[in-house]
This record gives sequence, C-alpha cells and structure tokens, in this order.
Amino acid sequence: MNRSKGGIYKRFLKRPMDFILSLIAIIALSPVFLIVTFLVRTKLGSPVLFKQERPGLNEEIFSIYKFRSMTDDRDSSGNLLPDHVRLTNFGKFLRSASLDELPGLLNILKGDMSIIGPRPLLVQYLPLYNEYQKHRHNVRPGLSGLAQVNGRNAISWEEKFKLDVEYIEKVSFLGDCKIILLTLKKVFVREGINSETAATMEYFEGSKKTEE
Repeated sequence: MNRSKGGIYKRFLKRPMDFILSLIAIIALSPVFLIVTFLVRTKLGSPVLFKQERPGLNEEIFSIYKFRSMTDDRDSSGNLLPDHVRLTNFGKFLRSASLDELPGLLNILKGDMSIIGPRPLLVQYLPLYNEYQKHRHNVRPGLSGLAQVNGRNAISWEEKFKLDVEYIEKVSFLGDCKIILLTLKKVFVREGINSETAATMEYFEGSKKTEE
C-alpha cells in the first residue's frame, strides 16, 4: 500500500492554514462561545468544558476540549448512569449542531489537531487497532474528516477506519476544502449524529478481520 509523505500542501501549508483559520474562527465565533458557555453552565452545571485524553499524531496523547453535553447523574452506588440517561435534550442539541465541538478550535490552534483529519478516538482503543487501522495516526486528528462526511456515527467502525486511511493517502488542499463544505452541510441537516444502537456510537472492541 502506498503511503507517501504527501505533497507541499500536507508538509508545508496545512499546519499554517490550520493555525490561521482556527484563530479567525475563534475570534469570529467568540459571541457563540460566550452564549454556549452560559447555557451549558445553566443547564448542565460545571465544569463547562469536557476534557479527555486522546491519541494524536503518531499516537502522542493530548487533551481534547469540548463543551460538556451530559450530566453527572449517578445511581445510589455512585456509578454514572448510562449515556442515554445523562444525555439531555439540550446535550442532544449541542451534539446535533456540533456546538460541543467548538472548543476543539483551541486544540487546532495549539497544534494538537487539524481542521480536517481522522477524528481523535479513545486512548483505550489503541491496542485494538490492526496494522491497517493504526495508520489513522499518521496525521494530526481533525475536527472533521472524510468519515464524518460519509456517515459519521451511522457507519461501522471498519467503514470509518477505511475512510480515515483513504483520507491520509490522498490529503490535498482541494480535498480538505471539499470536506469542510460537506461538513457545513452535514451540520446544517444534522445527519448521522447517532448510531442505531447507542446514544452516540457503541464502543470499539476490535475488528475480527484485518482490512488490508
């Protein structure tokens, strides 16, 4: 399988563009940040930001930031209630409109993430990837990606990883622009937010077959 290091865009232009565009977006969307912060604090409590470790470029761990979308409701034993119980209508709205992802712009500005790339998943998935799927960490993870505009949480893990690796092999300026436009369309129509079996996406437990 051909996995070139990429062209001029991937090696020299993609990161500066991520920095400039994320800075512009943070400034332009600052009123939205303030409104969502107020609503999350009022409806879900504090902390307003959800912080979690995720694997980034070359599987290096970083902290991803999102707006909180679930409550901390627990049962009588102190255990967190299932996701579908803690995910309120307000949280569903945040996710369907992708407003919970806005703090990810800070991750892009810092260099943890890119605007476009494979989504950063849970750290505990790392030992479950096969050799083919591991290549999704050959680039910075993204706020949106090829898998997100081709089904998002409505497609299987295997389909998602296949699209992630396909993106890495074909990174280009025009390709990223196309994914950005398709992402805006997906956000507008709120398509593919949930899987058929879970409040968001069922946990990845490893693939039975190698996708190579």
